[in-house]
Amino acid sequence: MSADLLTGVRTALVGLSVVGVPVLGLWVMTPYADAGATGATRLAGALWLLGHGAPVLRGEADAPLTVTPLLISALVVVRLYRAAAGVGARRGPRSRWGGPVALWAGYCAVAVAVALHCAGGGQFRSRVLLDLPAVGLLAALATAAGVRSARLVPSGPGPLLDRLPPRWRPDDGAAVVRRAAGAAGAGLVAAGGVLVAVAALLDAATGGGRGMALLGGGPTAVLGLLLLTAVLLPNAVLWGAAYALGPGFAVGAGTLVSPGGTALGPVPEFPLFALLPQEGPGGWRLAALLLPLLAGLVPAVLLGRAAAGGRSPAGGRGPWPPGATVAAAVAAALLLGAGAAVLGWLSGGALAGGRMARLGPVPWWTGLAAAGWLAVVAVPGALLVRHRGLAAAGLLAGQHPAHGQGVYARLAEQTRRGALLLRAGTYALVLRLSGRRPAAGPEAGGPEAGGPEAGGPGVGESGDGEPGTGRRSATPRSR
Repeated sequence: MSADLLTGVRTALVGLSVVGVPVLGLWVMTPYADAGATGATRLAGALWLLGHGAPVLRGEADAPLTVTPLLISALVVVRLYRAAAGVGARRGPRSRWGGPVALWAGYCAVAVAVALHCAGGGQFRSRVLLDLPAVGLLAALATAAGVRSARLVPSGPGPLLDRLPPRWRPDDGAAVVRRAAGAAGAGLVAAGGVLVAVAALLDAATGGGRGMALLGGGPTAVLGLLLLTAVLLPNAVLWGAAYALGPGFAVGAGTLVSPGGTALGPVPEFPLFALLPQEGPGGWRLAALLLPLLAGLVPAVLLGRAAAGGRSPAGGRGPWPPGATVAAAVAAALLLGAGAAVLGWLSGGALAGGRMARLGPVPWWTGLAAAGWLAVVAVPGALLVRHRGLAAAGLLAGQHPAHGQGVYARLAEQTRRGALLLRAGTYALVLRLSGRRPAAGPEAGGPEAGGPEAGGPGVGESGDGEPGTGRRSATPRSR
């Protein structure tokens, strides 16, 4: 138990040091370093708590600060996930104090010390009664996910899909649904990154360098702004993804930044806010709506190929019915929508009270838009890919593939059979041109070809010739 407890403490201290070292370095570089390091350590602790989604108070007016720096959150989750996976692989979950529970307890013990340290005076102060539950919840979720991965416990929409009627149930499709939703999410994140990069280039080329104009406060101010921008860059990417989906995001109460138009008021001076589009109608910015369509192509291909029976975790299974293909695509869209709503909620928050109490996308609008875009693209796309795969394998006429064969094996079988039929047809044509009547077969079954209707030999026999070979005897038949 003590080893697992110390693992949790070490995991928390490593994450805290990743945040604290740059903050203390900037404090050393400032001309006011003689004032003491208490303020710097409290700032580092407040940022670490913010990375867990915990709210913090700012300034003498106790303005709420709830915007979660997602880069810190990602580091925290990855560290806890890996530590829990290691503990779970060694011990497995225990009902008392060993294993993952001890890991979680050690991590939360450090969080208690940090929250109490930041609860005093200073520019940023913690709210102990709200911060500790937020840290404990995030740590519990990351620890549970790590333990489940170590024990290979299935998760996701599998049980829900298994309850569907047979004609709507994709066989072993839970893994494919998760992969499709993950691919769609990665595509939307890539779309948000593209929009942020394009906005930065446009600002540097045509906007007069509004972002660079803010970096003139000396080396310490420049480094601080750059570090804070890097910490909040994942938030900006998610805001860009919400912009591409259509609902957009807000930068203050009563504002809206979307492809259809931008309505802004005064915004704080910050490099990322300098990348916001100018106020007015969308115009050419409506082209951003094409990015979610592109993000849905890969999930459509994954679902369609799995529905056709090729390269799916359910190797050896038959193709899915059309209803099951639609159900899998809709399940992937719903899973993506849930994830987009959660990330949209985490990426936003408040910078202060009053007007700046609302920043970021509206979570439920973002989730609905993400699910809708993926459903619009993935449902017809998966059906089309499935149809092409089955047509190429010759399975559209109600045939069923052999057990254990994939699409490429069935294509090879069809090609071999076609070559044999072509060879038989060529042989029959040569016999006709030479004045000899060919044996009846699939390609010459009529009366003129000596089929059963004409009294000639049928398939599998050849009159006076050898039985079962389809060849005629060398001795001419008496008429």
